[in-house]
Amino acid sequence: MSMRKTLSLAQVMAVALLAIGSVGATGSAVAADAKGPTVSKALAKPLKAAQEALGKKDWKGALAKLDEADAVASKAPYDLHLIAEMRGFAYVRLGNYAEAAKNLEAGLNSGFLAQEDVAGRVRALAQINYQIKNYAKAIEYGNRAIKGGFADAELYTLVGQAYYVQGDYKGTLKFMDNYVDSQVRRGETPKKQSLELILSSCVKIKDDGCTTGALERLVKYYPTPEYWQNIMYSLFRVDSNDDKVLLNTFRLAADVDALKRGDEYTEMAQLAIEQGSPGEAVSALEKAFAKNVFTEQRDKDKNQRLLEAAKKSAASDQAGLAQLETEAAKAKTGGADIGLGKGYMSYGQYDKAATAIQRGLTKGGLSDAAEAQLLLGIAQLKGGKKDDAIKAFKSLKDDAKYGRLASLWAIHAQG
Repeated sequence: MSMRKTLSLAQVMAVALLAIGSVGATGSAVAADAKGPTVSKALAKPLKAAQEALGKKDWKGALAKLDEADAVASKAPYDLHLIAEMRGFAYVRLGNYAEAAKNLEAGLNSGFLAQEDVAGRVRALAQINYQIKNYAKAIEYGNRAIKGGFADAELYTLVGQAYYVQGDYKGTLKFMDNYVDSQVRRGETPKKQSLELILSSCVKIKDDGCTTGALERLVKYYPTPEYWQNIMYSLFRVDSNDDKVLLNTFRLAADVDALKRGDEYTEMAQLAIEQGSPGEAVSALEKAFAKNVFTEQRDKDKNQRLLEAAKKSAASDQAGLAQLETEAAKAKTGGADIGLGKGYMSYGQYDKAATAIQRGLTKGGLSDAAEAQLLLGIAQLKGGKKDDAIKAFKSLKDDAKYGRLASLWAIHAQG
């Protein structure tokens, strides 16, 4: 996964220059101050000359004078601080960011940097070190900014990326999971880049459960067909001999526009016909033809025949709904009501479907109450009753067969 740089190099350097910009002002860095540290007498001349060169934008000349100052045997700590600060400034201007980082770090650690400049310097060092690929230092300074309470969202991302690009995928996961969880607790929406970083790390460590969880979190906040397609692929990979589960998985895939291949639409249509929902088969195949997913002529012919058969079955099935409704009303158990609800769903009559399924659940005596509860949620969602649908889906969170599928329907409903 390609990691985008958090800030451009120009932005990073602007931050660094703001933090040390006062060094370049004529006289300000080396002037004596009775209330603060002063420059040693032996270094006053070369440091003043270096500062004047900085003011004239003579970066190499400034460095030469700083070398002269550095060669003086007896230097006080404040002298070393000024040399490091001015060197940092000059190296930034010359584009030598590795040397700039080394000197900016020395200036920070000298104890003479003004307290109000510390936060900006720490952030700048995290960013510069990331740019020069010193990822361990980028992490060090990024975490220092976080601990100090002066890190922004981009710096969090930078630290996560630094863990990632040096191959510490478990470190990336730990750091980014904690960050995203804290955002969620505050009611904030995690950035897509943060969630993608988590997903990529899960893939790198080959943890299927981690990958699935990361994808589910992505579709919760960024429900694109591509992310949904990856999730549905993981569901279809599960070896299940239960055709009811499979059809309901296809229903979700179709609803989130994650069906892409012709054979997927064909299988969904066949399952719908077998389970007494020919109207749903018609809808699936018509959508497939509209999307031109069948490329081979033999596939077009095969599915055209399947569509015609589904239409005939649907016409007969739809004509019998009134009789089924009468029978369901008299039944003491809910099976007939569930069948009626499926029939209404098959033809897009979702309000009637929800009413019938709810009635069947209330009567009880069902062979698969969990599926009926899932179908209730689907009917409610498609009928525009989102809150009721979410409640129906969440009631299945602990169901062994439909729990995960129901949780994904709930995520889709919340999107």
